[in-house]
Amino acid sequence: MSIVDKALAAVTPQPSEEKRAQATAEARAAASPGDWLSMVLDHHDEIRSAFAAGRAATGAADRTAAFKALALVLNGHSLAEELVLYPAMGQAGEKMHAAHAYLEQTTAKAQMAELENIAPSKQAWLDKWEHIEGAVLTHMFEEESDWFPTLKAKGEHQPRLGARYAEEFGRYVGAPKSQAA
Repeated sequence: MSIVDKALAAVTPQPSEEKRAQATAEARAAASPGDWLSMVLDHHDEIRSAFAAGRAATGAADRTAAFKALALVLNGHSLAEELVLYPAMGQAGEKMHAAHAYLEQTTAKAQMAELENIAPSKQAWLDKWEHIEGAVLTHMFEEESDWFPTLKAKGEHQPRLGARYAEEFGRYVGAPKSQAA
């Protein structure tokens, strides 16, 4: 981990597992089946699982596969948020949160590019993976505990947000298995 990574980790407190789980549960309670918030939360679960798989991977090939699986869902998810949900946050009067969200996701993409340049057999790879995981989990906590419940309450055109979010995610990741023929 670079000096900058270490400094950022030291000054950015991460919420506890209990607080993250509470935020997720409260966001799930605010979601409706099939709406944009439920899709986001499902993708957050996939992202958490992908990080766990990367931490558990022992060999270079398994780590590379874990990286690719994480990159697919993380990129599709972040692009859908950036193209649909963050603009809606800005339109709902949450411009500062939207700008902060964009910055965090850009940083995560840069960190993933750095990870790709580290040999997956090295301890440095796992260190960087865990650093990215901490940052992404904190970002998801911000979304689940504040930003997205606010968007759900204040945002207009909720059905359109859901359709557009699904469209953009699918554009990157592909159609869900239930829709693929």
